[in-house]
Amino acid sequence: MLEDSQVERILVVNAHPDDADFGAGGTIATWTSQGIEVSYCLLTNGDQGGFDDTPRHEMGPLRQREQRAAGAALGVTDIEFLGHPDGHLIASVALRGEVVRAIRRVRPQRMLIQSPERNWERIFASHPDHLAAGEIAIQAVYPDARNPFAFPELLDQGYEPWTVEEVWVMGHPRREHYVDVTDMMHRKIAALTAHTSQTSHMDLETRITEWGAMIAKEAGMPEGRFAEGFMVVATN
Repeated sequence: MLEDSQVERILVVNAHPDDADFGAGGTIATWTSQGIEVSYCLLTNGDQGGFDDTPRHEMGPLRQREQRAAGAALGVTDIEFLGHPDGHLIASVALRGEVVRAIRRVRPQRMLIQSPERNWERIFASHPDHLAAGEIAIQAVYPDARNPFAFPELLDQGYEPWTVEEVWVMGHPRREHYVDVTDMMHRKIAALTAHTSQTSHMDLETRITEWGAMIAKEAGMPEGRFAEGFMVVATN
């Protein structure tokens, strides 16, 4: 497993605006506070989200604005929106190519992705778009991004092959690596508060602190700590 000191760049590939901030906002803030450059590649426009009567044609642009504000709270400014329809994500070859392009552009040592495996204990983590995004991302990591013969048109555009050394998977049913995010909880909550169209109707702080405390307890941390958990995969 890579030490954070060995990592200069991290690419987060998720289905929707707010996914990364819910699942790993404290960890992302920890990384950026160490000087690691974190980039987001978000696959859908998020237009099926929300809880009020916001017109659907306005929801996608609104969620982009919210995500940029949330990213700023976590120290993330490089945010790419691929804009595919929310709720219709499938693991297609074409979408793999788009993520390969993002990987070759950012050239990350580490990636953070969603789980392509359904979590029956936490079904809300297994939205069909999340599963598809996880499958797309891991296929892009291996074998495509490192393979010069995959998507040769990207070579013509100047995107050279790149090997991602490590992948962190959030929402996976088997967590094995934990990050103490106690000192970053205020930044995680600030980021999620920025997603007003998605979170303003909920008791956000209670929800996030209870979840973080549960994961910290699972990790064996002392009472009063908060954590996020991941499965970590080496790709070499």
